[in-house]
Amino acid sequence: MSAASEQEIVVCPDGPLLVRGDFEIVSTTGQDIPRRRKTVALCRCGASGIKPFCDGTHKLIGFRSEPPASPDPSTAAGQAGDAG
Repeated sequence: MSAASEQEIVVCPDGPLLVRGDFEIVSTTGQDIPRRRKTVALCRCGASGIKPFCDGTHKLIGFRSEPPASPDPSTAAGQAGDAG
């Protein structure tokens, strides 16, 4: 593969996917989505006003790419036992 045809995807913590290289973006209906740059930021939060591209809304809504930590099972079991 030549350097000109390489693609790269970078997952930004709590943010978009940065996609670099020579690639096509296709909508769910099969239509090509034009792009003007070799690197684009694709929305992961679902709230962008310019989907599929990122507009920074993830910062405003507090999007987190990692799920919240699960509660400690021993703590949750103790709380359930205290309910009775």
